[in-house]
Amino acid sequence: MQLVAANAAFPIPCVGYFMGDATAIEGSEEELIQRAKTGDRAAFGILVRAHQGRTFGLAVRMLGARSEAEDAVQETYLRAWRALRYYDGRAALSTWLHRICVNVCLNIIRRRRRSKHQAVEDIRLPALDGPDPAAAAESRRRFQVVAAAVDGLSPSLRSTAVLVLLEGASLAEAAEVLGCPEGTVAWRIHEARRKLREAVRAAGEDIGGEGS
Repeated sequence: MQLVAANAAFPIPCVGYFMGDATAIEGSEEELIQRAKTGDRAAFGILVRAHQGRTFGLAVRMLGARSEAEDAVQETYLRAWRALRYYDGRAALSTWLHRICVNVCLNIIRRRRRSKHQAVEDIRLPALDGPDPAAAAESRRRFQVVAAAVDGLSPSLRSTAVLVLLEGASLAEAAEVLGCPEGTVAWRIHEARRKLREAVRAAGEDIGGEGS
């Protein structure tokens, strides 16, 4: 059972600082990056618009709460703007942005745990309507069990599981985002699946076998 399909469309929060008039700006992503490196906010705004949907989706899957995910997106692009001069193009821009977003989300999770704050507006869970209210309620309960199991993973396992199992990233892509070897990613996925099965089964559910 997945928490929202990897290609689901999410509402996109506005990163207003970069949303100026960009109607006269044209160019490839590489050209826009070079312009943004010179301080061109409108060029960076185009890059933001191109990538923020996936960034928001990643933040949602990491955090669950809409307000926290929106804050994470804002922080991700502010950090990216400040650090853009250091971006050397060896990784794809999307990979670089995902790396920043994962780190921002992990910081939010750590702050949440220190303050014992719990997110209350989990938007990873789908709207489950239908002719049978009891069946819809049961499906939602099962999704909530899986969400809680994901949230119970350690930060390293959680970020890896979100990237590979929920975002659909390959082991190589996840390794590039997380800055670790593919073998480490594979081990983390094995451990995450094991822990998720244990947590979900302890709640009286089943999420399938090793390949699920």
